[in-house]
Amino acid sequence: MKKLLLYSFLNLILITTLSAQHSKREMRAVWIATVANIDWPSSPNLSSKEQREEMRKILDGCAKNNINAVIMQIRPTADAFYPSMLEPWSNWLTGAQGKRPNPFYDPLKFIIDEAHKRCIEVHVWLNPYRVTNSDRIDILSKDHFYYKNKDLFLKYGGKYYFDPGLDETRNFLNKVVEDVVEHYDVDAVHFDDYFYPYKVANQEFPDEATFKKYPRGFAPNQKDDWRRNNVNMVIAELQQTIKSIKPWVEFGISPFGVWRNDNVDPTGSATRAGVQNYDDLYADILKWLKEGNIDYVMPQLYWEIGKKVADYEILAKWWSKNSFGKNLYTGLYASKLGMPSAETAWKKGNELIRQLKLNKTIPQIDGAAFFSVKPFLQNKQGLNDSLQNNLYKYPAICPINRNIKGDTSAQPQNIQIVKDGQEAYLIWDEVNEEGGCQIAYYVVYAFKGKKVGDLNDPANILVRTTENCIDLREMETKIKGHYTFVVTAINRYKYESTPTMGVTRKM
Repeated sequence: MKKLLLYSFLNLILITTLSAQHSKREMRAVWIATVANIDWPSSPNLSSKEQREEMRKILDGCAKNNINAVIMQIRPTADAFYPSMLEPWSNWLTGAQGKRPNPFYDPLKFIIDEAHKRCIEVHVWLNPYRVTNSDRIDILSKDHFYYKNKDLFLKYGGKYYFDPGLDETRNFLNKVVEDVVEHYDVDAVHFDDYFYPYKVANQEFPDEATFKKYPRGFAPNQKDDWRRNNVNMVIAELQQTIKSIKPWVEFGISPFGVWRNDNVDPTGSATRAGVQNYDDLYADILKWLKEGNIDYVMPQLYWEIGKKVADYEILAKWWSKNSFGKNLYTGLYASKLGMPSAETAWKKGNELIRQLKLNKTIPQIDGAAFFSVKPFLQNKQGLNDSLQNNLYKYPAICPINRNIKGDTSAQPQNIQIVKDGQEAYLIWDEVNEEGGCQIAYYVVYAFKGKKVGDLNDPANILVRTTENCIDLREMETKIKGHYTFVVTAINRYKYESTPTMGVTRKM
């Protein structure tokens, strides 16, 4: 009897563990870096057609791995991957700053349209202060804002930056974000770790004159606090700017992985990192999370499990306890897999799979993102195989953002199977939401048999689609026998509707 009870108990644990591996709600994102042509376009010399073909291939690869969000870098150096009245076309796109694509097309609109067709979110990634990646001002377009007001810019470490201490800088950045959110169907606005620049040895960031002129109540010995306040202000303002236009658009930050070491601050992590957000980049992430000025945090945990100075496990658990109820996704370093100079952990087995499995044991972690898409799609050490056959085997819906109050989605109506000779289509009425928040896509579930099954099990998701019709013949390779279908709608707040009634067909 004891053996039977033990067996039943172990079997229950096994079933629970296996089901926990597949989450219906999970962020699965990749960064697409454009600076220095890291990911896309692979060269600034590609034609408009080649650029589009390359992007479609990237998005197809993401869809094959059940990725549900791309973090698209659209403003790497105070430039634009879209037509802008505020900033010039990026030289990473066309080879010369200010030069438009020829033949003309709007890359951002194209990317959003193509991603949304695949039910993939687009988080637009902007760098707030960086203007150049070198000291070459001559590469800037003659129409660049730098030439209109040079007093807004500072040179540090051989690069140029907006001066974060100026009201004009915050105002301009708000205008840039407002322009993007107003004119494009984006799902989120995203900043990475580049706020004040990483410190350069023996060089002080040259903002002393700005500090003296605009101290904003800070004493002469409080320059660090003043710098943090400069960033705090722009973060809070941007949140309001975004939500005033489209309240469902998220604002997320992907900071350097260590807020503070615990030998500097007892509330920090048990790490000894050489860089700290709070002290070196003047980014007080915890303040933004606590006050709700950002909607999600995606710390760049680019170290292996067990690393002495910055252990992935320690940091993942620390952020899970310090995210103040906001959505938490971990940033994973796909570029490091198999790297010859990397530590042993990155060469044996697959460190990212280990990290993803660890994430599953920490309930507060809502998903992960991979940097960056090119190495991610190279299937290093079988990463894509492991995702497609195991952890990301089934589609997942992006998590509802707990910092945004949204409305439930309207229920699709009049689901039916329409036959025309040998053809058969599952169709339903298109859902039209009021108030500007439209449907993002529909989810079609297929349950074996003649009854509706578990909608929380992602294995029952047959397809996600932006159309209100699917060709059932195309599904015959996936399912055989009697199946019952229901449809739900996901709106831009990521809320799922009540399911339709079930309809049954033999496949």
